[in-house]
Amino acid sequence: MSGLEQILKRVQSGELDIGQAKSLIAEAGAERVADLGFAQLDLDRDKRTGFPEVVFGEGKTVDQLIPILRKLTEHSDRVLATRISADKAEAVTAVMPEFTYHEAARALTWFKKPILRVYDGYVAVVCAGTSDVPVAEEAAVTAECMGSHVERVYDVGVAGIHRLFKRLPVIREANAIVVVAGMEGALTSVVGGLVSKPVVAVPTSIGYGAHFQGMAALLSMLNACAPGVAVVNIDNGFGGGYYAALLNKNMTKRL
Repeated sequence: MSGLEQILKRVQSGELDIGQAKSLIAEAGAERVADLGFAQLDLDRDKRTGFPEVVFGEGKTVDQLIPILRKLTEHSDRVLATRISADKAEAVTAVMPEFTYHEAARALTWFKKPILRVYDGYVAVVCAGTSDVPVAEEAAVTAECMGSHVERVYDVGVAGIHRLFKRLPVIREANAIVVVAGMEGALTSVVGGLVSKPVVAVPTSIGYGAHFQGMAALLSMLNACAPGVAVVNIDNGFGGGYYAALLNKNMTKRL
């Protein structure tokens, strides 16, 4: 029984009057925020969106990260912090050893209990080259934190496209596919033209001069001829993994 139903039952039984019920309903509907002074933590994001607030670590000090992460563990069953450098992770885990550092993804995670594959099916994370792996791993770890199983298909860029064809069965069976690529970002169009599942494209800032720190790959993906492709921002592995995990979650619900 929901909190609202309980309040209404108490009104029906005469335990509460209308004024008391209104106060309780207003209190129950209020969004909880933890005020740390330097940060305002959204404690009810999981209730609204299905996943707790994620900490973006870049630009935050260790002295800021520790109280933020500690507070989130008090109110969530899982915590994800992205863009955490190795030295920050070392300092954080020295104080909070319950956190796990994923070096390739540059992410910290914590779970109240071991994370399980909550949803059937899986997300395929496909990346063009080894240099794109940090962004691909950020996507993979994010999707895993959201309860999706992830199949990793790495170093299958178009310069040696035969490598991709060997892994097509795994890619095609996924409920959602994240494609991570730098240089000209051509892998997105190739994969998009070979599958019947939604593709989330993540351009990376990997490339030479005229690549413009990922702008060339971003524009290539935005102009992809293959349909069924959505594009997130440059190096935004978190956004790509999150979106793909939502797709997997909702596709599973319909099956």
